Parts: sequence; C-alpha cells; structure tokens
Amino acid sequence: MFDIQTHMDFVGQAKAERWSRLIITFFGVIGLVYGAVVQQFSQTVYVLGVGFLLSSLITIPPWPFYRNNPLKWQKPVITEQKTQAGDSGDEGKNKKKK
Repeated sequence: MFDIQTHMDFVGQAKAERWSRLIITFFGVIGLVYGAVVQQFSQTVYVLGVGFLLSSLITIPPWPFYRNNPLKWQKPVITEQKTQAGDSGDEGKNKKKK
C-alpha cells in the first residue's frame, strides 16, 4: 500500500550519529550557559530536553538524505554439485520394503 523505506545506509548512519552528537552537545552548552545566567538548573535540563527531542526528530527516522549511498550487492554464485554413480548417500531410501 505505502512504499515507506525503513532502512538507512552505513554512510547515513554515520551522518545521523554525528548530527545527534552535535545537536545534543550544542543544546547542552546553550542550556548550561542559559541555566547559569538565570540561576535555574531546571532550565538547563529543559533546554537539553528540547535538544534531545530535536535530535531524535532529525536522526531517528530514515530520511531520504540518509539513503544516498545504497549497498552494491554481489550476484549470488550458483554452484552445482556433481555426484558420481554409487556415491549417493540415499541409496537405501529408494528400495522397497518387503
């Protein structure tokens, strides 16, 4: 029904991790400075919480810019097993029981 992509390539995963760390660090520093200015540690936690929510919104869903480098899969190798006459392990299975 819907063609929603649910994967992210390896390069996209690295980008998402880098973005999440940058966003949370940035909001942590801003929150620490703001909390020190207003003398309320709770404000620091609120600003950090907003940064976490923003980071989650940007990095958790598999947005299209995280899927720019798809994997190039190899073709499967088909190997045929050659069996010799009399070498088969299921000789006794085909005989009728009396």
